Amino acid sequence: MFELLLLAAAALLASYLYTRLRYLRSRQYAHIPQLPNDLIWGHLKVFDQFMRRGILDRHPDKIFEEMWESRGRPPIFLVDLRPINPPIALITSHDIAEQISKPNKSFPLSTPKSPTWRQMIPIVGPTSIIGKEGSDWKDLRRRYNSGFTPQHLWSLLPVVLEKMEPFWNYLDQFAASGEEFSLETLISNLTFDVIGAAVMEVDLNAQHTDRSKQGEVIRLFAELMHTYNDDKNNLPWWIVPLTTLKRHKLARRIDMLVKGLIKKKYVEAKEGAAGNRSRSIIALSFQDTEALTPQLLSETSDQVRSFLFAGHDTNASALQWVFYELSRTPRALKAVRDELDEILGPETDPRIICATLAQRGEHILPRMQYINAVIKETLRLHPPASTVRMTQPGHDFKIHTSTGEEYCMDGLIMYACQSIIQRDPAVYGDMANDWVPERWLGEAAKSIPSTAWRPFERGPRNCIGLELANLESRVIIAIVARKYDFIKMGLGESALDEKGRPVLNDKGQHKVHSELYNTRRMTAKPVDGTIMKVKFSC
Repeated sequence: MFELLLLAAAALLASYLYTRLRYLRSRQYAHIPQLPNDLIWGHLKVFDQFMRRGILDRHPDKIFEEMWESRGRPPIFLVDLRPINPPIALITSHDIAEQISKPNKSFPLSTPKSPTWRQMIPIVGPTSIIGKEGSDWKDLRRRYNSGFTPQHLWSLLPVVLEKMEPFWNYLDQFAASGEEFSLETLISNLTFDVIGAAVMEVDLNAQHTDRSKQGEVIRLFAELMHTYNDDKNNLPWWIVPLTTLKRHKLARRIDMLVKGLIKKKYVEAKEGAAGNRSRSIIALSFQDTEALTPQLLSETSDQVRSFLFAGHDTNASALQWVFYELSRTPRALKAVRDELDEILGPETDPRIICATLAQRGEHILPRMQYINAVIKETLRLHPPASTVRMTQPGHDFKIHTSTGEEYCMDGLIMYACQSIIQRDPAVYGDMANDWVPERWLGEAAKSIPSTAWRPFERGPRNCIGLELANLESRVIIAIVARKYDFIKMGLGESALDEKGRPVLNDKGQHKVHSELYNTRRMTAKPVDGTIMKVKFSC
């Protein structure tokens, strides 16, 4: 009798689980365009199939894009990755992306961040401004906003310029030797030094190609970031338990080191004479504090780690692509150099340029309109990251398409895929996939909706560091663009004619033997570290 009851209970449980699974896979989000959904694997199986059709380590956004195109390019597209992650609603149009990033009745500070941001906690800490919501986020943003205003950033320009010399010294050495090198390594180390100086006014000793000579924070950060290499789907801890343990161990050590620096800087900020106080971003955030409580110390450490990560990582990726695109687009490189000649004069010595920018940078850098177009176009084609939002069931948060459909987004990860949105032919025309800085100049720029360019996202929760990133990028380009010629080696290398000269395609760029592409290492980065040679410009 007991055996019969047990069999009946097992049959009922199996029937319930089967019915529940059929609902989750086939009916729950059946109204959203998607590919056929496997009862057991959802879209994990089809994701794997698409991944294996191309280069295996390409960025998952490319795999999403191929899946989306096979379904006919709908404005919203479902990818069900349960049980690895909640189901994803791929947002592919700028008008829908705007709906999730702007304030609305239910969410006055825009829709909440997806809980998948917690994958980053070992890097940025549990109280990071990246993941905070509501009044907690608002208080943090208010505390740090003044440190990222254009007015304050101009006061930090000398700090940025001080970090440039090791960078150009390495370029001089590689130009003299003819050796190949990783541009990612040089630029990432430079941007780490810059953000460390801007945020805390400390020297992180990042600019050593020999890791053993770098500061401990830099070495540990690099080791921590390495644990995220090519994690295509934010794998949960129960799939990668040993990696998760390693991340948290490294995070605790980084947190301890950063807290030590903060304590020292807090004392300096409070004891410094009025005319000799630190200009750093955290010093500014301490102005209205009475004491460095354990809670404030912990919160500040998380924000510093967030700024160190975001402030070096995304800009390092963008600048690699800037120099690569300039190296293979002669007309654009000439335009950059002509603009710098006009603004700075013919002198190309980095020391003289830095001295000029230190004196008159506030007036000079805003005049670099073509360089600004180069930066914008690079971030359009090669965005380092995208925003991810989520509303819990019961909020009834809906988005509306341009063709009149309405979709409830509750329970879905809303992934505004910038690499699709910013290549929309309806906005950018037949040359949407081409690198054309001129589209951001004059009348041409007026035809592009402001909502269609969003590498720093938009709305209340746009990136707090966008002005610093733009300032840093213009400085670096101004210093090196005329003195050095970069030559890509390996992936993305230019095809040469019988006389050893690059061959131009019909778009005015060098033909290449193979395409350089992004992979995912927490953010999007060139897969090979952008291997280059460099020579002195004639």
